[in-house]
Amino acid sequence: MNATLGTTQLKQLDQNHHLHPFTDFRDYAEHGGRIVSRAEHVYIYDSDGNRIQDAMSGLWCCSLGYSQDGIKRAVAEQLMELPFYNNFFRCSNQPAVELATRLTGVAPDRFNRVFFTNSGSEANDTQIKFVHRYYQLLGKPQKRLIISRKNAYHGSTIGASSLGGMNAMHQQTQGLNYIHHIEQPHWFELGGDMSRDEFGLWAANELAKKIDELGEYNVAAFIAEPIQGAGGVIIPPDTYWPAVKEILNERDILFISDEVICGFGRTGEWFGFQTYDTEPDLVTFAKAVTNGYMPLGGCLVSDKVSDVLLASGGEFAHGLTYSGHPASCAAGLATLDVMEHTPILETATKTLAPYFTDKLSGLGDHPIVGEVRAKGLVAAVELVRDKGSRERLAPESEAAVYCRDRAIESGLMVRQTGDAMIFSPPFVTTLEEVDALVNNLADALDKTASHYGVHGW
Repeated sequence: MNATLGTTQLKQLDQNHHLHPFTDFRDYAEHGGRIVSRAEHVYIYDSDGNRIQDAMSGLWCCSLGYSQDGIKRAVAEQLMELPFYNNFFRCSNQPAVELATRLTGVAPDRFNRVFFTNSGSEANDTQIKFVHRYYQLLGKPQKRLIISRKNAYHGSTIGASSLGGMNAMHQQTQGLNYIHHIEQPHWFELGGDMSRDEFGLWAANELAKKIDELGEYNVAAFIAEPIQGAGGVIIPPDTYWPAVKEILNERDILFISDEVICGFGRTGEWFGFQTYDTEPDLVTFAKAVTNGYMPLGGCLVSDKVSDVLLASGGEFAHGLTYSGHPASCAAGLATLDVMEHTPILETATKTLAPYFTDKLSGLGDHPIVGEVRAKGLVAAVELVRDKGSRERLAPESEAAVYCRDRAIESGLMVRQTGDAMIFSPPFVTTLEEVDALVNNLADALDKTASHYGVHGW
């Protein structure tokens, strides 16, 4: 939109009236933040005139960058034809029909049904209802318990935050009592003296132990991200997913793969579960399905589950006003057009991702870098004071926050989670822009090391 307010007035109005997600309200009301005014390619521009390279794809979602005019046109044209109608009362719309069909086309053959939501949070709430309805119809209503992982993020509604394993969210709201959590496969944080492979098997066995503790006859599902994104880009050891797959195959338990971050090419395949060769019964998607240009999420439902839902009949008592919104689905269709009919995904997987990993790994010798981990185009750089003991630079993730702020000052938008700097650059980032990303990060690391009195480089 054309600016009608000056940056000072915008910031003040924002502080006075706008409550932001995951924000200290008092601190924001006192100190304010940044007004993002426009974006193009892989850069955002704020109201103060700063250009910042976006190394997070917005919030993991703008994988194709900010200049996909075909998606923008598709949304505008749809708004002119059918701006809205609901999908209740046996109604549908063409974009929703086409997108459901296209999504089942890029998923494995066993997925032939889609339920649309507006976000990943709502999609994971929907998954809970699918799981419980499935076992009710099978005459096993006692199978209600769901297992998730500590430090997982599955959204911020009551249901989704209960599925997640983040302490701050659980401390502020009482979670659902039928959801249980096991340890995350975070070798750097928890592996101790175990090798990565040993730790991967140990972490997988935590699932088997929890199932045995709760009783297989009570456990309905296990939910997990292929790579824990918001938890700090936790990439499991190579032994982890094969062992989890075996544990699940031996038991009558559904597997929900949360692909909100890993889906649509982020790990090098259409979905992260394909990267790790797992076999989910339900798949949660959102974010990159519309390149972040419109709100859209949903559930891919396997034939195993949908066959039971369809055969047994009876109303599925769940719905959302904007489920299958025509403009959002038009954005999804145009996004799939780019992914399927241009070389962006192939180039990102074969050229950009290896280059990104190689360049970022070069920072492993920096004195405050304890680990660099990457898979496809998602990565983390873990900060430490001592590489051997993995001692942190400062308590309460203070050093990583300091490093993040120095990076943003230099023109690089990154995110901090715990003591890790995390990245998910757009697939259209050039090799030269990867170089700029790494150079700006290295500068932020230098400043952080100096600030905390670490020398030796």
